[in-house]
Amino acid sequence: MDAKRVREDFPLYSSSEKESVYFDNACQTLRPDLVIEKMNDYYHLYPACGGRSVHRLATQVSIEVDDAREKIGRFLGTSNADEIVFTKNCTEAINLVAKGLNLKKGDVVLTTDIEHNSNHIPWMQLQRTNGIGRGFVPTPASGTFDIEEFKRRMSKKVRVVSVVHTNNVTGTSLPIREVTEIAHDQGALVLVDGAQAAPHQKVDVERLQVDFYGISLHKMLGPSGMGVLFGRKELLNDLEPLITGGGGVAMASFDSAELLPPPDKFESGLLNYAGIIGSGAAVDYLNALGMDEVEEHERSLNTRITRRLKDNASISILPPIDPRARGSIFSFNVNGINSHDVAMILDEMAKIMIRSGMHCVHPYFASRKLDGCARASFYIYNTEEECDLFVEKVLSLVKTFSA
Repeated sequence: MDAKRVREDFPLYSSSEKESVYFDNACQTLRPDLVIEKMNDYYHLYPACGGRSVHRLATQVSIEVDDAREKIGRFLGTSNADEIVFTKNCTEAINLVAKGLNLKKGDVVLTTDIEHNSNHIPWMQLQRTNGIGRGFVPTPASGTFDIEEFKRRMSKKVRVVSVVHTNNVTGTSLPIREVTEIAHDQGALVLVDGAQAAPHQKVDVERLQVDFYGISLHKMLGPSGMGVLFGRKELLNDLEPLITGGGGVAMASFDSAELLPPPDKFESGLLNYAGIIGSGAAVDYLNALGMDEVEEHERSLNTRITRRLKDNASISILPPIDPRARGSIFSFNVNGINSHDVAMILDEMAKIMIRSGMHCVHPYFASRKLDGCARASFYIYNTEEECDLFVEKVLSLVKTFSA
């Protein structure tokens, strides 16, 4: 991939911050001109309400929304656009499923010990309010998923397996197809948090055989406030909506209401039309690059950094150590320096922007007696030169500040 050519499509690199090194892509990516222009088209050319009015501007909005839904469906590997529900992020997508399944006392939800709070807290709430059971698959010291331990913790009592596809701290990916087969054999549904996977690798929900899959578009070149839930049509039919009201109702009386079929019943209220339309453009951009190219580029950058830092006694890399198992994420700590200080020093030294702290995965850090980590995360516009500068400044930081 020609990252330097790709950078020409992103406004940041022609702004006053063009010398900045943006390594905070696991939190949110930059947006290319194509996405921004497509969103502006909505505001400039057809700034109306889709799905309700029948005039020409409203019709154009509806056409654009349908087009974006079909594009995102194809990107995720479903041939049925009605299986794509627009949300405001992956967090809402997970909550929609968690709160909509009507789980009851005795139902068990199995997750892992490396879940984002978005795939942890909703189940904790249901444990308190509905009396559901919880189970956790522990991650070994190697940092890789233990499929045999997962098998041991599965049972007929497990109603839902809800797991991350790619972890946002370690960068490791779970063997989702194998997980799904095991879960289905026991009669469990499978919900996958794909927020860190879909931006970086080819995802095919039909091949993976998952029941639900959530993503956040702001992590894959799309607008903020945009997410998607994929759900198998027969399951969406029975799933209760998280929010109800205008746009999701076929007919209502004073004492009853008939909801529209999916996906409309989940999309009540005025939608983020510009965000939806921009999301379709983001998928177009990634398709043009090729997801295999995206994945290989990120692994190459991670390998370049890891090779030069892994043997430094003052630096500890969160496992696994093999960079090809960590995709786009390089999480580390420097002896004697708080992760927030590492992030601020790198920003002050060389405008290198990374994230620090517990990254919304508090149980992972608490169970390992860690107070957080510094995290550099890469994407399509990051270059080898940026990686070399990052290594240089981290080594300088270690030499100056490390105990």
